[in-house]
Amino acid sequence: MTPSLIAMAIIFGIILVGAIIGIYAGVHRVMNLEQWTTGGRGFGLILVWLLTAGEVYTTFAFLGASGWAYSRGGPTLYILAYLSLGYVIAFFVQPRIWEIGRKFCLHTQSDFFLQRYGSKPLSALVAAIGFVFIIPYLQLQLTGLGIIVQVASFDAVSRPVSITIAFIIVAGFVLSSGIRAVAWVSVLKDSLMLIAAFVIGIGVPYHYFGGITPMLHALIQKNPSHLTMPGSTTHYGHSWYITTVLLTAMGGFMWPHNFGSVFSAKGGDTLRRNAVIMPLYNLTLPLLFFVGFTAILVMPGLKNGDMALLLTVRKTFPAGVLGLIGGAGALTAMVPAAILILTAGTLFAKNFFRPLFAPQMSDEAVAKLAKLMVVVVTAIAMYFALFSTTSLVGLLLFAYTGVSQFFPGAIVGLFWKRMNTTGVFAGLVAGVGISMLLIFSKHDPFFGVNAGFIALGVNMLVTIAASLLTAAQPYRLDEPVPSAVAAEAAS
Repeated sequence: MTPSLIAMAIIFGIILVGAIIGIYAGVHRVMNLEQWTTGGRGFGLILVWLLTAGEVYTTFAFLGASGWAYSRGGPTLYILAYLSLGYVIAFFVQPRIWEIGRKFCLHTQSDFFLQRYGSKPLSALVAAIGFVFIIPYLQLQLTGLGIIVQVASFDAVSRPVSITIAFIIVAGFVLSSGIRAVAWVSVLKDSLMLIAAFVIGIGVPYHYFGGITPMLHALIQKNPSHLTMPGSTTHYGHSWYITTVLLTAMGGFMWPHNFGSVFSAKGGDTLRRNAVIMPLYNLTLPLLFFVGFTAILVMPGLKNGDMALLLTVRKTFPAGVLGLIGGAGALTAMVPAAILILTAGTLFAKNFFRPLFAPQMSDEAVAKLAKLMVVVVTAIAMYFALFSTTSLVGLLLFAYTGVSQFFPGAIVGLFWKRMNTTGVFAGLVAGVGISMLLIFSKHDPFFGVNAGFIALGVNMLVTIAASLLTAAQPYRLDEPVPSAVAAEAAS
């Protein structure tokens, strides 16, 4: 067998095992809206940890982090800082969000906004913004998978073909098993990712330089500024670094899929313990950075830094190892892609279409429409994945500017009872509008500051000012549970 066939056989074998696990996860379970979106609200610490890791540590971490280490250098270190800080925020706010979700039988982030502010238009706006910014994150996963198969097949399998195959497999196990599939497949995905990170993070520098320290010395001699700020860029300096860490830490659990997954836990303490242990996963990220740094020395001049990790692995190891690494990378794309399309479909059906166009729609009809949207959402992301050239980290940062705008309404509004619908609506429109204006006019960073952080600051000011200048409204999170909701929760 040729090296290409060996690598591809291993990759597709791993993908097949992952697909079987995902589909089996839903066997003998009725996939109603409750099971499909929250897994019956019974996930313990292990499943919550696996689900969180599946959502957070994606192709962005596997290929994008090493790609930025290769092409940009020092600014890449923001990834380590924001993930750790994000869990501090999660420790304090996620248990409270879980309590509210359990009390009122919430399924999505938009459900939370509807319960807090009592406004269907605001809930629909939150759903629409979440839906739009999930697309580039999903595009990131499909793009990464295309890179993996292209490199592992030695360019024998085209990127469009690999993306199409991924689309079919991911849609299949999401439709059959919902969020439970994501948690179960994460067992395989996380095991392989940990093995892959240690094998290549230690093995690649050792192969070429005898260890990590000699490799870093060689890199410093070749390009001493690469490991400092702004690295090999001209505008990602310290101001960008600080504001990007703050923005992404506050926005980390504002992603609709991360927010909604909180409702799957069986208790607030489960979420607290998860927030304590999750930062340990960050230990794998420097290992991926080391591969990117090594690639600068052994494979200089790559036009696409996102390909640095896999091209270096292909150059360094036998085809079997390339297949193992590629299979791990494929699952880091497919697992988060599954939760993303599940969330996007549910947001559209339950929180956008039903309240605005079909108020009498039953939960069963909502579940059917959400599953139909799984196909539509993935097809949209697949189109952008085929025709966009934006880097993996670039896609994620763009999406973060949008979802982080939920922070004032969700977190500040959780504790400040004076915040009202008018303030949150105005702040969201201002924040998203300004961030998109700065980005599309190519003013990101703006005077060295992350454009999304500037937009979030404006959002916060507008939200608070508008809330104070308009009439107060009831704090609906303290209201008694409606009898219909209580009956649904009990069942």
